[in-house]
Formats: sequence, structure tokens, C-alpha cells
Amino acid sequence: MSKSVLVVIGVGGMGEAIARRLGTGRPVVLADFDVDRLESLAESLRHSGYDVHTQQVDVSDRESLSRLADFSLGLGSITALVHTAGLSPAQAPAARIIEVDLVGTALSLDVFGTVIEEGGAGVYIASVAGHILGAAVDEEAAKILATAPVDELSAAKILDITGLPDDLTRALTYGYCKRGNQLRVQYAAPAWARRGARVNCISPGVIATAMGWAEFNASFAHQAYEAMVNQSAAGRFGTAEDVAAAAEFLLDPVKAGFITGTDLLVDGGVVAGVKSGELLLG
Repeated sequence: MSKSVLVVIGVGGMGEAIARRLGTGRPVVLADFDVDRLESLAESLRHSGYDVHTQQVDVSDRESLSRLADFSLGLGSITALVHTAGLSPAQAPAARIIEVDLVGTALSLDVFGTVIEEGGAGVYIASVAGHILGAAVDEEAAKILATAPVDELSAAKILDITGLPDDLTRALTYGYCKRGNQLRVQYAAPAWARRGARVNCISPGVIATAMGWAEFNASFAHQAYEAMVNQSAAGRFGTAEDVAAAAEFLLDPVKAGFITGTDLLVDGGVVAGVKSGELLLG
């Protein structure tokens, strides 16, 4: 009988929490661009009794993702995929954010949508930024984000960011990319369904991971991030475990078997507060 394989792409705080929560008793494939971080987490998980395998991956490269898929299939049937890989405005320039966050997600959906096992499911990590900064995406841009061939995905066709300060350029690019993730997952759901599989995404709020703290402490975004923590309904930072719990639910074939092509906000009420006018981002 083929083993049920969990693939986790991106081994930051959320990826680690998901691997620990969902990886017991099955082969776990961890994939990341950063080999040192990848092997460090793998060693820690193996020491805790997990069956862990590693593969370096560049999510902006289709061949790299295909090698990851083939490697994972060599261990069994891919029944669960969680794609957390992404770069935030504090971590990379706009061009690299597009490559990893937008193109990387689109490629991953394409590649794993052809190998996911019947009855399996995928979860992709988007962001509240897709709801807030990406709210200005018009109908034409939304269609490009959702359906354009991967090699045609370009923020230049969607965003007019010429002449804007670098910090604002990065933030807007990130928000539009994350809106693209939400739309891309929605439009990929029928293709995944033809394999008898489901796919959804999660949009976290401010999560207390290394990436989350980097954004919280960035001078350009600090006021907005502080408001999202202190003025949200939850009134706190989210944790990687909050996201892992949501991923566990969405991957469960019984509890979430009727859910596909949707985005689950795990934001402590940030978007609700912004839309109601009670949470002001400055």
C-alpha cells in the first residue's frame, strides 16, 4: 500500500508548525530554497521521531518544482501539500516578490495539480494584504492574475507603480501578488477536482514568525501592523500554530471535504475591522 506523503514547501515558522502538527506517522518532504534552514529543521524533526526528507527548491522555476514532485512521488502518494513559500516587502525587492509569491504559487498549483492523489488536498498561504492592498484590483487585472499563463504573469500589466517610493512599491506589489494567490487558487480548484482533489488558501494576519516580526518592525509599515495587532477583534499577534490548525482543517477530507477553491482568513478579525471602519491602518 502506497504511503501518504505530506509535502511542505517553505520551512519558515508556519511551515515548521504545519510539519510538526501534520507529519506524524507519514513521510514528510520539506522543501525550501535555503538549504541551511531546510536541513536544520529536518534534523530537529528527525530527532523528534518524524520521517523527514528534504529537497532544495526554487518555486519560481517549473523544473525545480517538477523535480520536487517526482522526488515526493518516489516516497508514496502525495495526499497533502502545503505551500508557505513567500517573501515579504521587508525581505526582497518587488521583482523577486513577484517571482516567488505570484509566479511561484501559480507554478506550484500547475505542477502539483497534476500529481496530487485522488482524495488529497492542497493549501496555499496568501495574506490579509490580498484583501486590503489588493482590494483595488479591477476586473481586468483580476482576470490576468487568475488565468494568465504563468510566463505572462507580470505586475507591469497589473500595477502602475512607476515613480513610487521603493517601500510603497514593495508593499503594493506584495498585496497584488497575494490577491493573485487567492484568485489563482479559486480558478485552479476545478482542475484539481478533475483529479478528485481539493485546493484552498489561507490568508493570515500578523503572525509572530520571523517574517511577521520583520514586517512589524519595518518603519514604513510599523503603524499599520501595530494597529492590526492592537485594534483587531482578537487583540493579539497570531501564531504559527493558529495557521497550522487552519491548514489541518482544510486538508481533512471529512471535515473540509465540501470546501475547495476558497480563501480562509486567519487574521484575528483584521479585515472585518478594516471593512467596518473600526480598524484604521493610518
